[in-house]
Amino acid sequence: MLKKLLPALIGATLATAALADEASVKKNFEAKFNTKAESVTKAGYLGLYEIYADGQILYGDEKGSAFIVGPLIDGKSMKNVTQERINKLTAIKWNDLPLGQAVKQVRGDGKRVMASFEDPNCGYCKRLAKELLKLENVTIYTFLYPILSQDSVDKSKQIWCASDRAKAWNDWMVDGKSPGGNADCDTSAVTKNQEFGRKLNISGTPTLFFADGERIPGAVPLQKIEEKLAQTAGK
Repeated sequence: MLKKLLPALIGATLATAALADEASVKKNFEAKFNTKAESVTKAGYLGLYEIYADGQILYGDEKGSAFIVGPLIDGKSMKNVTQERINKLTAIKWNDLPLGQAVKQVRGDGKRVMASFEDPNCGYCKRLAKELLKLENVTIYTFLYPILSQDSVDKSKQIWCASDRAKAWNDWMVDGKSPGGNADCDTSAVTKNQEFGRKLNISGTPTLFFADGERIPGAVPLQKIEEKLAQTAGK
């Protein structure tokens, strides 16, 4: 009986100790930075703890004697551990996206899905738009998210009021053909996108979301998008 109980007791003791350590790190961090830590976990590197606060990750030791800000790179795989964790921690529920406020494009069977928040004057978004034209069998929801200038707001409203929103979006983003026309329709979707994006702490464009809710910022290479769509197909 004792032999059976010992592993469980040891495991429970270690788990309790780990929780105590994480609580200590959290307390030290909040006292020094006067900011609430949303989560504290062992980073798995150099005995450091990962501290997630205000949409950012930083690392610290158990005693709070030092804190490190910046990306943590795995020396073996060379992956950006910090960015991968941020993507996981900022994931959302796909069903929470207000898809009716997005420009919808369907290619082929449209079974694979992705969404993006984009500013019409964002250079990286224009680069992404050209790459996305190469995707097949996908439904793309583009949320007009003007954050760069008033002109971005004006263009977003013109695109939203176009008779063919997807065409107007691609004409501008890919071919540089101004959407023109008047923003004389109900453009509240654009304002709602701005509000929703701020709630999600989206501070840069493009920002992508996939069916599993994972967020990936930036002009992601087409190969990575294909890989992510394959991983989330059917979810």
